[in-house]
Amino acid sequence: MAQKPSIPKGTRDFSPAEVAKRDYITETIKKHFETFGFQPIETPSFENSETLLGKYGDEGDRLIFKILNSGDFISKVDDVTYSSKNSNSLAPLITEKALRYDLTVPFARYVVMHQNEIDFPFKRYQIQPVWRADRPQKGRFREFYQCDADVVGADSLLQEVEFIQLYDAVFTDLGLKGVTIKINNRKILSGIAEVIGAKHLLVDFTVALDKLDKIGEEKVKTEMLEKGVSEAAIAKAAPLFAMSGSTAEQFAQLENLLSDSEIARQGISELKEIFSAVVQLGMQSAKLELDVTLARGLNYYTGAIFEVAAPENVQMGSIGGGGRYDDLTGIFGLKDVSGVGISFGLDRIYLVLEELDLFPKSLDTSLDVLCLNFGEKEGLASLKLVNELRQHGLRADVYPSSTKVQKQFKYADRRGVPYVILLGEKELSEGQFVVKNMKTGDQKAYDLTNHETVAALIASS
Repeated sequence: MAQKPSIPKGTRDFSPAEVAKRDYITETIKKHFETFGFQPIETPSFENSETLLGKYGDEGDRLIFKILNSGDFISKVDDVTYSSKNSNSLAPLITEKALRYDLTVPFARYVVMHQNEIDFPFKRYQIQPVWRADRPQKGRFREFYQCDADVVGADSLLQEVEFIQLYDAVFTDLGLKGVTIKINNRKILSGIAEVIGAKHLLVDFTVALDKLDKIGEEKVKTEMLEKGVSEAAIAKAAPLFAMSGSTAEQFAQLENLLSDSEIARQGISELKEIFSAVVQLGMQSAKLELDVTLARGLNYYTGAIFEVAAPENVQMGSIGGGGRYDDLTGIFGLKDVSGVGISFGLDRIYLVLEELDLFPKSLDTSLDVLCLNFGEKEGLASLKLVNELRQHGLRADVYPSSTKVQKQFKYADRRGVPYVILLGEKELSEGQFVVKNMKTGDQKAYDLTNHETVAALIASS
């Protein structure tokens, strides 16, 4: 007996209903991307390993899926390296490519390769899958889609303000109210590390701090200690773990705590400018919140950083995030090209909308009308009618075979088809067809040439 097939952990199949809901989200995001002036690009699903490795920190590098070289790759490995069982030494000899971890680094590579074809500032969006060798859990998958928007070649803080507006516009359109856009600045984090005497441990400090909402304050402190951050340094940073009050009061606390750090003062100034602009412009349904513990563990961020939290009544990790990177393209040889970007977490947004029952009910209908099949002659007439209805924008189909009528009605019911057309021998001889409303049971006969009226009726239902 053949073994039942399976799929890798952290991946999923999607049913027609699920695809319809995912398309609803991506089309909404895409609409606003284009309204805000972003242009679409696509990049390969895999990149050269050297493009990706070293761009996400040690933790990120461990989550990159590597692709084995084709052919007899192991024959090129010498016996000493092979017997050492050291993956760091072995990997470069047997793998040269990797699945992309995110869309930002491939975008930086794209900008450098196509710099002579691009008009700066360049605003691009990209909706494609990415892969991470993470431990699968609710809202976290090994294969998932990112919906990114970035602008490079502009260092104005108005870009950050615009991205906040973009988040607000998309989530308002999706009906997802109560979303919180958290914001911080990596310059503030650098200033904190400097003031507490842990400047040389900035990466370790921020990676640990970024886990505060996931593992709690005590475990964060433990991790910092393990990474070499002293107890005295942690004690100095402790007031930041529990800042409260209005945004203005929090800024005042930051300015007091970090007064000796020039880079921190720059970060505070930038955030105050962003908050001021957002207040003047207003927001539709989302709220902007200062969170000085927000770190985002990616090394390439240099300025403002964002993370989007779902409404409080939903247990879910971040549903979006991003930030400014002043010199990401510099790693590929193109210096001094500032950029900022954000990402929407499609899969988590899906789960939130599902939990809150926010998907439009119309998405459950994949077919507007089904013509029953009563035989070869009647089926051909039905197909002609269906083609005319399709030209009027209806999703119409003919049941493929002239099986029992009861079976055809059952099929229509399972598909959630709102209208069924009956065009049998009697109707055909009279030049008519019958439209039945599957919800009410009402039915009415129409002239075969009156398909425009029927199309309008069904479309308006």
